[in-house]
Amino acid sequence: MAGRSLDDYARLAREGLDTAPAEFLASEEREWSGNREILGRTLLRPRRGDPSGPPGTAVKILGHSWSAPLAVGPLAGLVRPEGELAVVRAAGAAGLPAAVSAFTGRAFAELASAATGPLWLRTHPFRDRGAARWLLSRAADAGFGAVVLSVGPQHHIRLSPGAVPVNLAEDVPIRRPHGDGPLADLGGYGPYADPRALLDDDLDWSGVAWLRSVSPLPLLVAGVRTREDAARALDAGADGIVAEDLGALPGIAETVAGRGPVLLRGGIRRGRDVLAALAHGADAVFVERPVLDGLLVAAREGVADVLDALVGELRSALTHTGTASAADAGAELLDTGDEDGVRERTGRDVPAGPTGRDDDTADAGRDRATEDAGPTRATADAGRTSGTADAGRRAPADPAPAPPRPSGGDLRKSDLHISVSDPVLDTMTFLNEVTHRYPDAISFAPGRPYDGFFDTEEIITHVRTYLAHLAEQGGSPQSIRTAMYQYGPTAGQIREIIADSLRADENIDVPPESIVVTVGAQEAMLLTLRALITGPDDVLLVSSPCYVGITGAARLLDIELTAVEAREDGPAAADLDAAILREKARGRRPRAFYVVPDHSNPSGTTMSARARAELLDLAARHDILVLEDSPYRMVSPGARLPTLKSLDRDRRVVHLGSFSKTIFPGARVGFAVADQVVVDERGATGLLAGELAKIKSMVTVNTSSLSQAAVAGALITARGLVSERNAEAAAYYGEALRTTLRHLELNLPAERRTALGVSWNEPTGGFFLTVQVPFRVDNEALTRSAQEFGVIWTPMSYFYPHGGGDHTLRLSTSYLTPAEIEEGTARLARFIEARSATPGT
Repeated sequence: MAGRSLDDYARLAREGLDTAPAEFLASEEREWSGNREILGRTLLRPRRGDPSGPPGTAVKILGHSWSAPLAVGPLAGLVRPEGELAVVRAAGAAGLPAAVSAFTGRAFAELASAATGPLWLRTHPFRDRGAARWLLSRAADAGFGAVVLSVGPQHHIRLSPGAVPVNLAEDVPIRRPHGDGPLADLGGYGPYADPRALLDDDLDWSGVAWLRSVSPLPLLVAGVRTREDAARALDAGADGIVAEDLGALPGIAETVAGRGPVLLRGGIRRGRDVLAALAHGADAVFVERPVLDGLLVAAREGVADVLDALVGELRSALTHTGTASAADAGAELLDTGDEDGVRERTGRDVPAGPTGRDDDTADAGRDRATEDAGPTRATADAGRTSGTADAGRRAPADPAPAPPRPSGGDLRKSDLHISVSDPVLDTMTFLNEVTHRYPDAISFAPGRPYDGFFDTEEIITHVRTYLAHLAEQGGSPQSIRTAMYQYGPTAGQIREIIADSLRADENIDVPPESIVVTVGAQEAMLLTLRALITGPDDVLLVSSPCYVGITGAARLLDIELTAVEAREDGPAAADLDAAILREKARGRRPRAFYVVPDHSNPSGTTMSARARAELLDLAARHDILVLEDSPYRMVSPGARLPTLKSLDRDRRVVHLGSFSKTIFPGARVGFAVADQVVVDERGATGLLAGELAKIKSMVTVNTSSLSQAAVAGALITARGLVSERNAEAAAYYGEALRTTLRHLELNLPAERRTALGVSWNEPTGGFFLTVQVPFRVDNEALTRSAQEFGVIWTPMSYFYPHGGGDHTLRLSTSYLTPAEIEEGTARLARFIEARSATPGT
């Protein structure tokens, strides 16, 4: 349907409708007339921007990146029979989330299988809490990403013709009105003619708190019309707010003040409406009516056209206002006719820069498309800039101008692989920038080994030890020279030495040919993922929060992660089982589960012996592999639980190892133990390690012979017993961890922690621990901590693939002296005290 404008879809959607849909559309117009009036008189300030490219529309909401600040739906009935599937598919293809009604006629699992983007459940206060709990459970099992709870009077809930809310339990009580009361006048279809009879209009905030307590999904409260109700919703546990009164939106946004996203629902028709809502304080908007128009006219293709047109109009509006990205939109875009009005609303002067933004004060928690800043027109179509409420008389927005071609061999960033724009890379870059910007701050951020244990001359000794070993094994001077100066075998030349060490120290008894020596454990991850994940329906599951290395490797390989939320003591088999079943129900094939079972990065948790046994049993039952990554075992004090690989009797575990923490980081030597048998189409067999070596031959070719020699010499000297070699280091790291916990306790004693709402975990080893705080932990908070209090840490949100950790920070204790830990924890306590006293700042 290319070439149709939003006006065309709005007009065609009304042609040929029967009475009931026409009445509904008229009622919908009346409901949102207030928002439409405000949007109609809202003017946006024209400004010429930097003509280096088109403006960016991407935003980040609840830890997820959206292609534009648009959430699709939920549609209030009156759609085609295939409508919900069409909307979900079109939204996913556009990189946008779709909201699904609790009364949908499609099973949640069916909708999830059709979705390629986030799904949200829009639900309501049920009189029967059993029904509410049932719906939430089914949505979570299907993989939904959030819940939107509509509070207040439940207007305009209506089912599609013949639709039955199949996700409700069969024994949910149906309380219908008696006689000819007002509910009976609504009409409807099927056995749930009036679904409002199931609902409770008198929900109080304790009901919101109850729903928060029974669902693991992020919760947004919709129907909020005052800043007081916004505060109550957040206090009851809401993770975000959906405002329905544009006039109250600025006050609501001010009240929320970064504690969660604020979305606007109601009255959005055009791209400039979206930008106007952002300028009034919204982080994103719900788009319903234009989507319904597209669906009624041309099913999925119509929805796709409408979403494309909305994003195009938003891009034009950003260009018109000289705004580099949707994430930068603020109150300064509102044209009140005088600059004093902008100062009054924003508390700051009108920006003097060409793009109308202040990068030093902007919310660092929002994504920034720094490469997107498009050319603008001096004037815009009068119908658009005047904000005329009658969309039918408004000319379609001009398409966004094409970005200029780079000169010579220069490239657009959009021409590069999407992984280079991954938020994980941006966040780590930001952390490094903060560290360099505040060199006097004490940093609990780097998780690297303390290098005071390393003697420079020892490297030479290790290499000589290995050369002597080769000679003792019968190597000639020529063969030894070749071993050191040539590439050597792709799979590695010290596999026998590593196998002996694993047998002596870890009770991992595998043949040397099942080992591939890699350039650090990171390459081992990359090779393993490339071999195992063969297409878009293959699933990699990860324990969340998780090490960013696995997230980055998956992103490089276009692998979508499925996160399994870890509990206080690590991942639970029951949670992994549920996640696997959800993926199978969607027609996907779970292939592997990545986990750090010992003193994990980032949380410091350690899996119990029982949890390890349950995980291996589950892997066998579901026919998946476990990717075990445990770099902190040999640098932690005390007894060690068995590795998953040492317990593996069915070749279910690929063990990823590294000598960076135990020998020295600069060696960059890791390995993968992959003894799984691989059978080809002719029946010939080999090992998975051999397949990994084939891939490695096309990546790094081999691991440095010199690095392998240094590591091998150290292992030979220690008789393979890395644990004994690192006993001193393990004691040091253990004492550093205990010192950190002790000084946290001294600076924030139990009574004070309880008053503030602060807590932390107490790992028994490793480099990391986490601190839970009552305020939002983001880049802005990190910058303030470094600048004003002289202490640096890592936001835990960096480690959640699909969002989370917004109130938790990670401390790494490995690289600091006792004096630095004492002073650093005191500074951290002062920061937490100050931030907890003013959580909205």
